[in-house]
Amino acid sequence: MENQWSYKDYQIRDGLKPGSPHFQYFYVVSEQAKKKCNYCVWIVEEALTRFDRSGDFASIVSSQRETWNKWVKGKIDAGDFGNKVLKYDRDGEKEIELSEMTAHLSMG
Repeated sequence: MENQWSYKDYQIRDGLKPGSPHFQYFYVVSEQAKKKCNYCVWIVEEALTRFDRSGDFASIVSSQRETWNKWVKGKIDAGDFGNKVLKYDRDGEKEIELSEMTAHLSMG
């Protein structure tokens, strides 16, 4: 994880999944050093160029991280501590329960 920050009473660590060939950006939310939930941003291959023509992960993170941080803060504000994925695909974006993503892990 690359970044650590706090929001309200929560500690948040976020960063790209190391070594992944796919774009997977994770947020780990903890309360008093206990993991509370994970939020993830996944971008399928076909959607990468919507964010950066070259598909460069670092450049996508630098341009989108504030937007994703707001999404995480919104989840915390709503008391929604389920494990969520914000998935970007060819058709746009959708929020999915992480447990429902097991079939999508290959991100085909």
